[in-house]
Amino acid sequence: MPVIIATWAFGEEAVRVGWQILAAGGSALDAVERGANAVEENPAVHSVGYGGLPNSEGVVELDAAIMDGRTHAAGAVAGITRIRRPVSVARRVMERTPHVMLVGNNARRFALQQGFPDENLATPETRKRHLRWRLERSAPDAAHFEDQSHDTVAVLALDAAGDLAAACTTSGLAWKVPGRVGDSPIVGAGLYADNAAGAAAATGNGDEILKAALSARIVLRMEGGMPPQEACEEAIGYLLRKRPEHQGRGAAVIALSRDGRLGQAATRDGFQPPDRRWLYAWTRDGIPTVEEGRYLG
Repeated sequence: MPVIIATWAFGEEAVRVGWQILAAGGSALDAVERGANAVEENPAVHSVGYGGLPNSEGVVELDAAIMDGRTHAAGAVAGITRIRRPVSVARRVMERTPHVMLVGNNARRFALQQGFPDENLATPETRKRHLRWRLERSAPDAAHFEDQSHDTVAVLALDAAGDLAAACTTSGLAWKVPGRVGDSPIVGAGLYADNAAGAAAATGNGDEILKAALSARIVLRMEGGMPPQEACEEAIGYLLRKRPEHQGRGAAVIALSRDGRLGQAATRDGFQPPDRRWLYAWTRDGIPTVEEGRYLG
C-alpha cells in the first residue's frame, strides 16, 4: 500500500500533493519531487525555496537532493541561487548527467540550460528580516543569531509498485556564511533510499547531521532487520553520544521501510515544546495527519 511521510507541519502540503500522485498510480520519485515542489513554492515557509531566509549577505542559497530507491540513482544541487525549485534541478542532474552533484553558479547555469526560469527568491518579509538581523547583529558569529531557520522539508514515499524515493530541499541555516552547505544535498547524510531496505531523511542541525551520516545509518539498520522506529531512535542516540554538546539547534529524522512502516525521532534539545515542537506529516489513505514525534536525550 502506498504511503508518504514528510518533516514538519508544513510537510502536510508535501504529503497532500505527493499522495495525489501515488493514488493515481504514479511513482514514488514523482511523488517526492512534486510534494517538495509544493513547499518550495510556498513563500510562507522561510526555510525552503522561494521566500527562504538568506545568507549573511542577503543572498538566498538553496540546497536539494533526490534519490531513487529502485535504481539507487541520485542527484543534488548545492548553493544554487535564483532557481525556485532546486529539487527538480537535482532530478535533472540525476537523469541527464553522469554526475550526482552540481554546485553554485554552475548549478544555476545548468538549471537555466534546462529551462528553469531565473527568479528573485527574496520576498518583502525575508528582506525585512534580513535587514533586522543586520541592524541587531553585526558580529561575525551570524550563525548563532536567535532568529534562525533550518527546517528542511524532507519527503519519503513508497508507491504501489513497491518502489521507494526520497527528497530534501532547503535554504539552509538562516544568515549562514556564504557557501555553507548542510546535510540536505548530501547522499547518506540528508537522505538515502534503497528498495532492498527502506528510505530515510533528516532535518535540523545539518552541520551535525553531516558528521554522523544519519540517513544512511538508518537505512543500513533497517537492512539488518531493525524496525524503522527503532532505527531512527538508534541513529539519534548515536548522534547524541558522538556530539553531546552540539545539539542546541536540534536534529530529527524520518524513515520508511520497504514494507511501509514508519519511523521518526528527534533530539530533545533544539525542539522544545510548545514553541518549537518536532512535528511530521504522513498519510496512507489520502488524509494527511500531523503528529508530534519522539524526543531523545
